[in-house]
Amino acid sequence: MIEPWFNDKPQSLSTLAKVFWLSLRYRKYHFKTWMSAHNKQYGLDEYYQRLQNFIENKRRIDHHNAGNHKFTMGLNQFADMTFAEFKKQYLITEPQNCSATKGNHVSSNGPYPDAIDWREKGHYITDVKNQGPCGSCWTFSTTGCLESVTAIATGKLPLLAEQQLVDCAGAFNNHGCEGGLPSQAFEYIKYNKGLMAEADYPYTAQDGPCKYNPQLAAAFVKEVVNITKVSEHRSPLDSQSEGLSQICIC
Repeated sequence: MIEPWFNDKPQSLSTLAKVFWLSLRYRKYHFKTWMSAHNKQYGLDEYYQRLQNFIENKRRIDHHNAGNHKFTMGLNQFADMTFAEFKKQYLITEPQNCSATKGNHVSSNGPYPDAIDWREKGHYITDVKNQGPCGSCWTFSTTGCLESVTAIATGKLPLLAEQQLVDCAGAFNNHGCEGGLPSQAFEYIKYNKGLMAEADYPYTAQDGPCKYNPQLAAAFVKEVVNITKVSEHRSPLDSQSEGLSQICIC
């Protein structure tokens, strides 16, 4: 991509204009560094639109990080997009009824801890995964929970196949890249008698034919409990003694 002639520094600028020019040049340097890191290429017109999006997103990130918050923000592969673009391309538009399934269980009487951080207890949590341009957040919520439960039970942390759920769990009212529910995914795994490992059923971020091989099942579900309402009689942290609770936000 070739930028126009005014990329060169003008010779007759006021002090304020020079400061603005240097600031823009600094931002363009950061943008080009980000482009290189994420293998991004644009035509001339799109370049300036993406640059503007990048500058605005970075401004919001810097403003947030300058405040007193419990988390920090950073630039990722979506930093050249507006939120409207991101929402249209990656987020599920139809509302998800997360109380669609029911389950029965016997609750303990507590006491319940105020907080549990499984990262501090051992190797029970997998790294963050990327669902790509596919509305499959429900599959990652499912595998993340089952991976950790398996690690707690066996001492080994597996990486499980989200793609199997995308391709194979349709009979349980799931819709692949168009959305689904973790509770219904667990029902599928239970009655299907297993979920394969990610290495044996790689993720493609698109719908495909079911390729489940029961001989390669790596994890199993014996029972499913759906907590539809938390009250003073039931804490989600009671799951410390039963397994793990799961929250899915799509």
